[in-house]
Amino acid sequence: MQKIAELEEWFQLYKEYDDIFHDLSLKMKISDSAFIIFYGICALGNGCLQKDICANYFISKQTVNSSTRRLEQDGYIYLKNGNGRDMHLYLTPKGAQFAEKNIYPVIRMEEEAFLEMAPHERNEMVRLTRKYVALMKEKAEHFFE
Repeated sequence: MQKIAELEEWFQLYKEYDDIFHDLSLKMKISDSAFIIFYGICALGNGCLQKDICANYFISKQTVNSSTRRLEQDGYIYLKNGNGRDMHLYLTPKGAQFAEKNIYPVIRMEEEAFLEMAPHERNEMVRLTRKYVALMKEKAEHFFE
């Protein structure tokens, strides 16, 4: 199978981007999944649903559930029942303090880095990523045919 240099570089960049968040999580002394849950609550809003974090950040229900239980035990979040089996996630005062110190600055950093690119660069990056994901979805649907 022939190597495609651009694809390998793209994958390395994707991995490097992912590693940035992993390193930030380590420095915050939380797991990657805890970081995603904090990020989700901050981005989606206090009281967001566990299932919304799963859907928006492509993390399994089991991972979200076990990580939220740990964050609840550690006093960072509390859960409230919603409709049916829906669970709303809320930051405790300790969790809100942690988010102000650690998560919101990361969100701002990410926004600043994105906005430092020219508008046409941002649009092109999103357009091409959307196209690549759509092509991969299409290929994955036909993988077992």
